[in-house]
Amino acid sequence: MKILNIVGARPNFMKIAPLHREFTRREGFESKILHTGQHYDEKMSDVFFKQLGLPHPDFYLGIGGGSHTYQKAHVMLKFEEVLKEENPDLVLVVGDVNATVATTLVAKKMGFPVAHVEAGLRSGDRTMPEELNRIVTDSISDYLFVTEQSGMINLAKEGVPDDKVFFVGNVMVDSLVHFRKKAAEQSILEDIGVGKEEYILMTMHRPANVDNREGLESILSIIEDACKHKKVVFAIHPRTKNNLEKFALTDRLNAIEGLIPMGPLGYLQFLKLMDNASVIITDSGGIQEETTFLKVPCLTFRDTTERPSTVDIGTNFLMKDLNPVTVYKQLKDILEGNAKQGVVPTYWDGNAASRIADVIGEVFSK
Repeated sequence: MKILNIVGARPNFMKIAPLHREFTRREGFESKILHTGQHYDEKMSDVFFKQLGLPHPDFYLGIGGGSHTYQKAHVMLKFEEVLKEENPDLVLVVGDVNATVATTLVAKKMGFPVAHVEAGLRSGDRTMPEELNRIVTDSISDYLFVTEQSGMINLAKEGVPDDKVFFVGNVMVDSLVHFRKKAAEQSILEDIGVGKEEYILMTMHRPANVDNREGLESILSIIEDACKHKKVVFAIHPRTKNNLEKFALTDRLNAIEGLIPMGPLGYLQFLKLMDNASVIITDSGGIQEETTFLKVPCLTFRDTTERPSTVDIGTNFLMKDLNPVTVYKQLKDILEGNAKQGVVPTYWDGNAASRIADVIGEVFSK
């Protein structure tokens, strides 16, 4: 059977890599990769393909940046032509980016079955573009592969039939397990002059946090406070960098003693930094999962989370706002040894891709 795997942004690459690897090693599967090009420069895309062992994409749509509407519309137009040419047995989408929902809509309109990996996640916040992408994709997909128990509950509440839903675990963790040893061999810690647990790792990129002066000033205050205790390694997203320049805050950032600013990093380098950090400060969705598996304390700047297991049983702390006073109190508490230990959720064991391939093989052999 021919499976067309869709990737658009960086988080997709880590999810597709173990799936493509599993499909390729099994007899009777033909796995192809389509890259929409949402993350399109070398740092945001090419490096990840190389490090994850992914082949050059079979199809590259080259969409690039632009508004949500622009990206989705152009993906849909170009993807339609690929489907006509390829006629796959299954379109497989992951996560919640614009490419996920756009390709799902086209595939379903043209009569192709769709599998959604990482289905059922809900933050409850419909102002988030990702939340809308998740809801629409799940509502029309044929096979829904779920990472955690909350996803099963959410889909049941939404009336999705049980025979469409499969609890398989987390493919993001598959990549982490597969590449953890290789990541440990990276020289990133030596390159920047830090040792294990001698630093706090930070990423911030969500528009609500970085697209306004108030948010950026709060982030800088948080960094200044954190640097009183440990060095801060700040992997600065292009969006954040551009906004720091726009609001004339770059000089303040560069003046912080103990700060190590960095550009976007490859997957292996960032994994090593996560694995050896004392604390991680972020507004990313996926990092919540990885830190829970690695058992590293994580402060996530979100009002809600679509991955509640990371808070309920994992090492994630949900920070409702960018209040430097609240953040400093929580951070100091963790650094003084009061972080929760956390446990790893069910099926976050490195074998999710194998379970997904088993289900697909069984469904399509009938």
